[in-house]
Amino acid sequence: MAANKVRLYICTGCGIGEALDAAALGAIAAQEYGAQVVTHPHLCGPEGGTLIREEREREGCQRLAIAACSGRVNAEVFTLDQTLVERINLREQVAWCHEPATEETQALATDQVRMGLVKLQKSDFPEPAPAVSQERVLVVGGGIAGLTAALEVANAGREVTLLEREPVLGGWLANFAYISPSTPPYREPQVPPLAEKVRAVQAHPRVQVLLGAEIEKAAGEPGAFAVTYKQNGNSAELGAAAIVLATGWEPYDATKLGHLGYGVSPNVITGVELEAELKNGGARLVNGRAPESVVFVQCAGSRDENHLPYCSSVCCQASLKQALLLRQQFPQANVFILHKDIRTPGQYEEFYKRVQEDPQIFFLRGEVASVAPDGGNLLVSATDTQLGRSVAVQADLVVLATGIVPRAAATLNLDYRQGPDVPSQHYCFADSNFICWPYETQRTGIFAAGCVREPQSVAGCIEDAAGAGLRAAQAVTLIKEGAALHPRVGDLYYPTFFLQRCTQCKRCTEECPFGALDEDAKGTPQLNANRCRRCGVCMGACPERLVSFKNYSIDIITSMIKAIEVPEDEDIQRILVLACENDAYPALDLAGARHSKYSAAVRTISLRCLGSTNVVFIADAVSRGIDGVLLLGCKYGDDYQCHFIKGSELASKRMDNVRETLGRLRVEPERVRLEQVTMDDWDRLPRLLDDFAAELADLGPNPYKGF
Repeated sequence: MAANKVRLYICTGCGIGEALDAAALGAIAAQEYGAQVVTHPHLCGPEGGTLIREEREREGCQRLAIAACSGRVNAEVFTLDQTLVERINLREQVAWCHEPATEETQALATDQVRMGLVKLQKSDFPEPAPAVSQERVLVVGGGIAGLTAALEVANAGREVTLLEREPVLGGWLANFAYISPSTPPYREPQVPPLAEKVRAVQAHPRVQVLLGAEIEKAAGEPGAFAVTYKQNGNSAELGAAAIVLATGWEPYDATKLGHLGYGVSPNVITGVELEAELKNGGARLVNGRAPESVVFVQCAGSRDENHLPYCSSVCCQASLKQALLLRQQFPQANVFILHKDIRTPGQYEEFYKRVQEDPQIFFLRGEVASVAPDGGNLLVSATDTQLGRSVAVQADLVVLATGIVPRAAATLNLDYRQGPDVPSQHYCFADSNFICWPYETQRTGIFAAGCVREPQSVAGCIEDAAGAGLRAAQAVTLIKEGAALHPRVGDLYYPTFFLQRCTQCKRCTEECPFGALDEDAKGTPQLNANRCRRCGVCMGACPERLVSFKNYSIDIITSMIKAIEVPEDEDIQRILVLACENDAYPALDLAGARHSKYSAAVRTISLRCLGSTNVVFIADAVSRGIDGVLLLGCKYGDDYQCHFIKGSELASKRMDNVRETLGRLRVEPERVRLEQVTMDDWDRLPRLLDDFAAELADLGPNPYKGF
């Protein structure tokens, strides 16, 4: 049938035709795989694209292989509806990084074509998308971030429910009379844009507001979240397709700062308490009179391993604003700002300069040791870190700039096997760690915005929430189509489980980074398809090899490995590289784009995530006679860069199983290595590959070569 035909297009442009014998590649594809072969000098150009589409319509062929540039470029040219397209990288990883017109370069191209055609033949079309029951977005939190997110979602055409635990909207910002300036000329405190946001939300026809409500449980998956909440003592349920978590922040508990006098003197207060006073008529009098000396203690508990080890980002700006407001209320007062350093990024530097112009606001860089009563006043003792001497300042009022602590991520009370929380980083902020999509949490379809994600100014929260809200609205569309969210945006394939062989070992459910798998009482995995990010970590975890995708499976990868021709000549090496598609594979492409040369013995297979590596890949490669296997994954640890959270780390932990397998095969463990690679390691990779080839040469040929 036409639908089962395979058509191979070989591009000879960009130096491919000069480096390779395209006719020989086509002959092998036709003889070994029955492919119809077409060569063209410029496939990505208008003529090439038209040719492919016209022949696709005329011939009805639904399986196309494009042997040309990397699959990471020109995606829009080579994407066709109702067609399986496999990209075979002959440019960046063959023609551009190896000596042209040599036997080994041609052999590499031949193996690349073989692997691509095998994958194409064994792949199939995706199943229809799972049905979704909801299109509404739930926004949790009615502060400035939640209000902004709700408006963005509603203005994008989606229905929104905004749930707030307090009886009024506004969050902490409702206690602030002014905020740091966020518009030119950045010199004077501004009225926060809260009132108009609240009015806009309350008037929007697509926004439902639930006040005094708290979530009891959130179950289900994107497109079908079932959220139980309590309001006025009664429980109710609502459905949601996606959730924006905008639960905000709390000030650090100042009672833990006894050495700074909090709780000892009523005239030691926090910046948040001062905000409330300024909002409600002005700062307090001290002993019935206007304060003559006010001291701000910056980083009160922040940047301190015993309290908050991080900078809360906005405390300096808040204290600068409060200092100006106090000077307006008490013109005779001297204001001292004791700081480790003043942090006012971007345009906030203009505001800092404005405050410095006030002759009665003094800045002292130092470490505050204590705040103690001194007669009727307070004595602030510190070390001047610039001059290296002890200083003491008398004060009528001391204001502690305490840091920002995110509100508990357990607010949603998720009914997930992996626990009720949205996973957090080591500072307890909702973890995303995606430079591209900072709002993505580790729970698919749940987006974090504002200070629950990281300390931010009001302007930062508004921008952050706008992004999260629009991302949630976009997610609803993708979920309806059955398409994956970040990082494999648009992927229509889901994992399937051949449960007849399942031993209930629970490795897949335990290792899934995104909580996509629950389990029944016996431990059998149960897939929540729309939680899945399509990383394949479950595929790599399963010892029974029962997890697969229709276009990515154990059978497909092992068949690609078996398609590599291993010469019997012991002096000719073959090295298999299993490369993460997010960092390692792009780094190889970048090395090729710079025409960096490395061993032509390398055969690369792109993996969705190194965590999808199954031990059988390595066993098959070694038993085939391949001399070495190099696993290239993302950086892992506290500052991980893995797009799938812990896939690279899991692959590293599985190396014990790999060594055990090699031991059974009586093969040296040095033949398999795992390296952490970032995308900008393109200049290091050629040396790494050549060094590995040299080490394998010292070991000698794989003992299975020739069998």
